[in-house]
Amino acid sequence: MSTVERPVIVAGYDGSATAQQAVMWAAAEAASRNFGLVVVQAVSLPALPEMASTPAGWVTPQFNVDEQQALLGHADSELESVAAACRKAHSGLDVTPRAVSGRGPETLAQIASDAQLLVIGPSGRTALPRALLGSTAAELMHTYRRPIVIVRHPAEQPDGKRVVVGVDGSQTSTNAIDFAFDFADRHGYDLLAVHAWSDLPLDALAPVRTWDYAWQDIHEKGERMFAESLAGHRQRHPNVDVRQVISPDRPTHALLEHAQDAALLVVGSHGRGMLKRALLGSVSHAVAYHAPCPVAIVRPPEDPEAE
Repeated sequence: MSTVERPVIVAGYDGSATAQQAVMWAAAEAASRNFGLVVVQAVSLPALPEMASTPAGWVTPQFNVDEQQALLGHADSELESVAAACRKAHSGLDVTPRAVSGRGPETLAQIASDAQLLVIGPSGRTALPRALLGSTAAELMHTYRRPIVIVRHPAEQPDGKRVVVGVDGSQTSTNAIDFAFDFADRHGYDLLAVHAWSDLPLDALAPVRTWDYAWQDIHEKGERMFAESLAGHRQRHPNVDVRQVISPDRPTHALLEHAQDAALLVVGSHGRGMLKRALLGSVSHAVAYHAPCPVAIVRPPEDPEAE
């Protein structure tokens, strides 16, 4: 008799404060979905003495098998403490800690290949969490093919009570809207759908406004796009209070402005026009670096435009 494996959310952990925040965010999300949680720490082990190969004059740590096992054992112990904190915060949550030898991005991508969601912090032990993305986060948001959340959430900032989603009428935007409605409904948040029609800054549009540009026409087209993009979601999620904003600003600026007090910012994985063939669109790339709240980058499991 075959058994169906329980869906899981995978969270990356490296011992940093930002990784701890990401794991706790993932635990709350797994509990709300009734999923399991797998907390993964990738441990880069120095080569065994007989495998070491270094240029003349270089000194490289060389650990024997027992020492390598000790490193993994330490990681296991640390992960057990993290898992215990998750279980304490969310009674009944199924948490599996895994310390694995390997490089961070490849290890996380492999373990999370069938996960419903991958959650990571924005930086490691040495990066500046409010300004930079660590190398693991930066690489995974370009290469991981399933939804990923980067938990940019300073500890001193309380949770917002709304979800912000970017809407541009594309298929990737549709996937982002699905994710945003589901998240908002489960957590009791409002939803703000933002459509930014211009790739120019507001000051560049000042002469256009002087010439009495057809703003009414732009808003009418935006409203029609909202009606098409949000069709069915309101009926499936009647408890979600939805607002719509049409901004003349650049998409990145508009999304970041409205995400200032958000619980989550959700974007599709690609831009518009020529950017659709990029592995990651410029908007999703920019908000991942600068958003003041957690960012979900959503793409379908099989992306027909990805190389």
